[in-house]
Amino acid sequence: MTVQVSPFLKGGVELDQIVVEGIRVTGYHGVLPTERASGQLFIADVVAHVSTQAAAVSDQLAKTVNYSDLADAVAAVLAGDPSDLLETVAEHCARAVLEFDGVECVDIAIHKPQAPLLVEFADVVVRIRRDLRSGTLWADKRIGSSAGLSDDPFDLPGHGRDVFDERPAQPVTAWLALGGNLGNVDATLRAAVRELDRIAGVHVVATSALVKSAPVGGPPQPDYFNAAVQVDTALTPRELLAACQGIEVVHGRERLEVNGPRTLDIDIIAVADLMGTSSDLTLPHPRAHERAFVLVPLADLDATAVIPGRGPVQALLAGVDVNSVSVVAKPWPSGPEPMPTTTDAVPIVDSPPAQP
Repeated sequence: MTVQVSPFLKGGVELDQIVVEGIRVTGYHGVLPTERASGQLFIADVVAHVSTQAAAVSDQLAKTVNYSDLADAVAAVLAGDPSDLLETVAEHCARAVLEFDGVECVDIAIHKPQAPLLVEFADVVVRIRRDLRSGTLWADKRIGSSAGLSDDPFDLPGHGRDVFDERPAQPVTAWLALGGNLGNVDATLRAAVRELDRIAGVHVVATSALVKSAPVGGPPQPDYFNAAVQVDTALTPRELLAACQGIEVVHGRERLEVNGPRTLDIDIIAVADLMGTSSDLTLPHPRAHERAFVLVPLADLDATAVIPGRGPVQALLAGVDVNSVSVVAKPWPSGPEPMPTTTDAVPIVDSPPAQP
């Protein structure tokens, strides 16, 4: 029988489905010692919710999710370390599928047709749906979670509601500043852009040129690479903050000292025309208008951008040292190869050569 599941929407658009049905593997899951000793048949059905448009237009496998890889990932879970419950097996399969770039949601059905029941039966099935907001590849990191809204499944206590807990009536524009100076920063920033776009309620619209600048304050450390990102978001500002901080954690961000080096920094510069201050968030960013490494990428991204309460970005550039920032890559990201790490020599050019 063909697997049928309800659609999954992102940004009001129904995603496509890649279905792998009837993955059959011998596994050792179960509560009884006999199940662990002798094993039995487990069957999995997988529905990955993705956008296949780019792959369909280009006819390139790299622009979609390879169903062979999906099947292998689920089979590895079924044949892997034993769990007592089918629910746990299904959860592990869902997380394995959500690790694939482009998968926004997954439906998993785990069948146990040889379960040790005392009555005649046809099948035992556990079905689950998990997505990148609730389920999820990074649930433990709280990506996409909220600290304020009562209808949020990851709601945290101890925080009063304010303007940053109000969801917009429709998606609004937000500006983010990304940066880092430890490790392969280009690869980290690229991954962060992809992961932002995978958050339910966030859509990456555009990215700026990648720039390089000397650190401001703090201990001696490598130069920084920075970029600006425009997103459309249906999240509350505090949910967006939690998403950004979650992605930072995934990439090893540690706050050990003020202005210290970091693998990844994601700052919210502005959300629509919202202005306000709380203990955990100030909008617009209180120092963005003073930082060339923020304003130069932001102006490159959108020459008409305005920081609420501060004015047009182009006018704010007159108050900073734009010569302290060098363009590394424009457009960015572009090409399959990341830049060298910050410990390698990186040519800095104002106008990099055109991509072949």
